[in-house]
Amino acid sequence: MPSPLQADCLTILPGIRHGFFTRAGGVSSGIYKTLNCGLGSDDDPVAVIENRARVARHIGASSDDVVTLFQTHSATALIVDGLAPRDRLPKADAVITRTPGLAIGVLTADCTPILLADPQARVVAAAHAGWRGAMTGIVEATVAAMERLGARRDRIRAAVGPSINQTAYEVGPEFEAALLTADKANVRYFRRPGGGHAHFDLPGYVAGNLAASGIPFIDRQNPCTYRNESLFFSFRRSNHANDPDYGRQISAIVVT
Repeated sequence: MPSPLQADCLTILPGIRHGFFTRAGGVSSGIYKTLNCGLGSDDDPVAVIENRARVARHIGASSDDVVTLFQTHSATALIVDGLAPRDRLPKADAVITRTPGLAIGVLTADCTPILLADPQARVVAAAHAGWRGAMTGIVEATVAAMERLGARRDRIRAAVGPSINQTAYEVGPEFEAALLTADKANVRYFRRPGGGHAHFDLPGYVAGNLAASGIPFIDRQNPCTYRNESLFFSFRRSNHANDPDYGRQISAIVVT
């Protein structure tokens, strides 16, 4: 079975199960070993579907799949009440529901996953935050969509999951310029080890956006996806190794 990294601020929520899943516990092989949940990868689709079914069963979903998205690094948040066809996934970077038993999730391989819940309103969300989506408002869009379903931001609990950490996330000057143009205060998320190239704190930036959105409960579970090959897939690590493709881990949540 999968081995999720649980977020402390969400484990105490009654009736809301979730997990930041590692790459362990699945049936995929080769570079996708073993819990690759990415339908957009070149992995065997049969293996991916079985992996997603294991995740759904693990968190108590009412079906053998998890609602995921065609992620585009956007600020689009989508409210759902049922599964979408696997070959026609909606384009968005956050998914929100209040439907009991419906597992929702996002796929990552260095970007930051966020799981959110208002336990009183029984509204949950999963968001995918790369730097571009975070900069253009995916956190804010997700919280606003939760509010449309009856959540209140002063009750929302958010967990920031495993992603590439600052020590491994070297970025170029154009990247840095874009973030500083958006907000000069973003300088606090950059540092230059040894005076070299800038390194960016993506999970810190995402947590900062959550705090700025008025979310009072924020937990961070941030082991580095790049540094921990046995636990996580990493786009950047696979690119550096000249691999032909890469797996995706899943972060999922459900109201049971």
